[in-house]
Amino acid sequence: MLTTLLFFVLLGAALSLIVWSGSELMESSEDPLGDRLDELQAQALVSSQRAPRRKLGGRGIDRVLSIVSLLGGEDWMRGSDRLLHRAGIRNKHALAIYTLGTILFTLLLIGGLLWLKSDALDSSILGGLVAALILGFMIPKMVLQRLVKRYRRRLQEALPDTVDLLGIVLGTGLALDQAMMRVSEEMQYIYPDLANEFATVVMQVRAGQERTVAFNQFVKRTGIEDIKSLAAMIVQSEKFGTSLAQALKVYAESLRTRRRLSAEAAVGKAGIKMLFPIVVFILPVLFVITLVPGLLSVLKDLKTLGGGR
Repeated sequence: MLTTLLFFVLLGAALSLIVWSGSELMESSEDPLGDRLDELQAQALVSSQRAPRRKLGGRGIDRVLSIVSLLGGEDWMRGSDRLLHRAGIRNKHALAIYTLGTILFTLLLIGGLLWLKSDALDSSILGGLVAALILGFMIPKMVLQRLVKRYRRRLQEALPDTVDLLGIVLGTGLALDQAMMRVSEEMQYIYPDLANEFATVVMQVRAGQERTVAFNQFVKRTGIEDIKSLAAMIVQSEKFGTSLAQALKVYAESLRTRRRLSAEAAVGKAGIKMLFPIVVFILPVLFVITLVPGLLSVLKDLKTLGGGR
């Protein structure tokens, strides 16, 4: 009885921490100026041949990163950090919170398995522990990859209108940074994700970052080919002094045409995708509704004829 009570107390605590981790991850907190200062500090350390390595310590939740790094999880954390950035999660402690949530979720699965197998511990418990360990790290990553796809889709949908507006604002005579900030302010309530990305690029440039590097980081954060083409167009236009407003107008039209063709292709695939649920879920019910009353009537008539004899 005491063991069961302790298990449920630990289960509640772990679930509470996981929910808190998810809520903290969803809070977007970007600080381009602080990121730029951290980057300059890292470059200074590299130039003095002192590679920045994680040390055991840190403050608060960041201590989790140091412990996981010492246990050999540096590559896993680097990949997770890349996915977090591509999902639009820019909280300063996002990686530490995600790491803590993943560890707690894995321990929760292992604890649940041990509790279920507490009455009969046998050789199969080892395979269950391995499965729980794998699922504990795979499921959070799958959820994060899903968030990345959703964030990319929102950026892709917002790109044509935003690029078109950027070309219009540039045609009024504003500089590129002012135009991007103006577009970011106008699109904040319609397409907040792309608006925040534009504002981040402008703030990085104002903090001393080269424009080419800022746009390259923009491309790495999103991983979208259309944004890569947009960044290359803006950088080349600034380098060679060509008109950017007209180029953006043509590019926005091509993006809009591509979005329309993508929507038409999705509509064309809808019929094929609906074939499986129709065959599995709708047709059996239709057969039951249409055939069962007739079969019951036939069986009733046969029973009547049999009784008459």
